[in-house]
Amino acid sequence: MVRNILPSSGICLLPHCAYLSQTSRMIEIYRALRDRGVIPRVATHGGTHESALRAAGIDYDLVGPRMDDERCARFLREQPSTGPVGQSAYSDAELRAYVLAEADYFTAHRIHTAVTGFTLTTTLSTRLAGVRLVSEHSASWVPPIFERGLLPAPSQPLLGIRSAWLANRMPPRVRFYCGGFNRLARELGVPGIPSVAALVLGDLTLVTEDPVVLGVSRRDIEAWRPGRGYRPETRLRVTGPLFAHLPIPLPAEIAEFLDVPVPAGAHGSPGPVETTVSAGLAHADQPGRSRRSRRPVIYVAITSSPPSLVRAVVRALRPLGARILVAATVHDLADLADDQVMVGGVLPSHLVMPRVDLAVTAGGQGSVQTAMAAGVPLLGIPLQLEQDLNVTLLERRGAARWVAPRQAGSSRLTALASELLTDGRYRRAAEAIREVYAATDGPANAAEQILSVRP
Repeated sequence: MVRNILPSSGICLLPHCAYLSQTSRMIEIYRALRDRGVIPRVATHGGTHESALRAAGIDYDLVGPRMDDERCARFLREQPSTGPVGQSAYSDAELRAYVLAEADYFTAHRIHTAVTGFTLTTTLSTRLAGVRLVSEHSASWVPPIFERGLLPAPSQPLLGIRSAWLANRMPPRVRFYCGGFNRLARELGVPGIPSVAALVLGDLTLVTEDPVVLGVSRRDIEAWRPGRGYRPETRLRVTGPLFAHLPIPLPAEIAEFLDVPVPAGAHGSPGPVETTVSAGLAHADQPGRSRRSRRPVIYVAITSSPPSLVRAVVRALRPLGARILVAATVHDLADLADDQVMVGGVLPSHLVMPRVDLAVTAGGQGSVQTAMAAGVPLLGIPLQLEQDLNVTLLERRGAARWVAPRQAGSSRLTALASELLTDGRYRRAAEAIREVYAATDGPANAAEQILSVRP
């Protein structure tokens, strides 16, 4: 732990450090607030990715029992959207400990605004302490989307059914994952959580995607007002994309792997995509350099997933003849490495993406936006509803395709990856989104919205 000794600004960021994505987005918000002369406090339950805070030079406090790696892994299995709907990802005892510790912390440090990155216990602790709650983790999964029927049929059955109608109707009407929160709310005498949709919304909810990608205008998003199934004070504000720029260098061996040319006569005959991929297109970060001079590179970054899924994906990609870079943040996948596959650890994806030809991810906001910011097509393997939506939004824009996890090792994945590599329309669509993103400073917009909150 790094002890936060800074005087209170009245703002506290609470990243859930089981997630690299949530931790890294909070780092982006921290930097944007700091650039505006505001140093927020940072508090966390701890977790696998505390090291990202330390690498960024951010002081932080541990609040409540520290989550070790095993507890983080279990939280990922039980989290809302992937775990059994009758539980709340925390035990009742954990909920009580975290909520009381957070409320005491807010009071002790005179916090008036808490910004949560999936630290869901803040939905109660802020009520107990009289603190305003800002959430950034909803991303695209916000009421104007499902009220317009824009959620796709889930890639994995919901209650045994794959139904877009059901996926769009349910969020404000069911209390999945809310039971433990509401038991504690009654005990503490604070308002409960009226629905699973409300569980992930704050008093101010930052919509961290561009309206062009969402297919809903900024005006319509921000004009939304809560009805039944929501807390009445909830408001939405569009900030635009918010993704990681991890403060770590690109390892030299990774950079070399990404840029290795194809030696004349090496490796025998080219793979099925080797001679056609991205002909005439240039690297986003190296204008004028043609991709003809090297084999295509596929970046596999499915970090919050079982290792068996990553192995299946790599197996299905090998026949393409492309080189494959695997980000292995928590799993030991070193045995995959050979002349075709390189396995890295936690990688700065914003430096990797501009140098690859295809990204294969689960479809989380961070990886999706990092790929689009680099103009790189995406093959999504969504593991939960929000990822289904993220990938589908890009598919509707012509920049992505998706496969269900059960098809990860199949010929369908191989065929779709080949299509994404060889059909230039996907890259052009991704590059169009890149231009949209380039016109927006998401972290700065998020900071401005946070600073607009009044106690």
